[in-house]
Amino acid sequence: MLKIGIVTVSDRAFYGIYEDRGGPAIKTWLETVISNEWEAIIKLVPDEQIQIEEALLELVDIQGCSLILTTGGTGPAIRDVTPEATLAVADKVMDGFGERMRNISLKYVPTAILSRQTAVIRKKTLIINLPGQPKSIKETLDELFVVIPYCVELIGGEIIETNPEIITAFRPKQN
Repeated sequence: MLKIGIVTVSDRAFYGIYEDRGGPAIKTWLETVISNEWEAIIKLVPDEQIQIEEALLELVDIQGCSLILTTGGTGPAIRDVTPEATLAVADKVMDGFGERMRNISLKYVPTAILSRQTAVIRKKTLIINLPGQPKSIKETLDELFVVIPYCVELIGGEIIETNPEIITAFRPKQN
């Protein structure tokens, strides 16, 4: 069965200062788009590189997730270390995802240029750092997700089917 990891990186949510809204926004969005059976594995971690790395390693190496979506910790602030943790566990860097996510967000806010979002492959898992705000998460996934199922297939992950009324996943025609 398809497993998708959702990791919220936030000191304030982790310590109960406020409610995590990013992780639930990702899960809700995926529930509307993915049409095959899947399981969400949810993690909430503070802005600590080691704890982020440990969460990612568990989701890939133990849980066997085909896709991991993180939210939070991608800005320029001192405690924003999600990209560093993501790169530390990577086998390959997928530069195009970060470029595309910034382009999407720049349509809405000029501060998107401050984002350090990235995407990597570890084993058969695609890991993508999404923005932290629910509105930005939706805007990004609405445009980016079209290529995610094919990328996951190319690296040997589980098949992701989408609801074509919402998003039609791009898959090249086979000759």
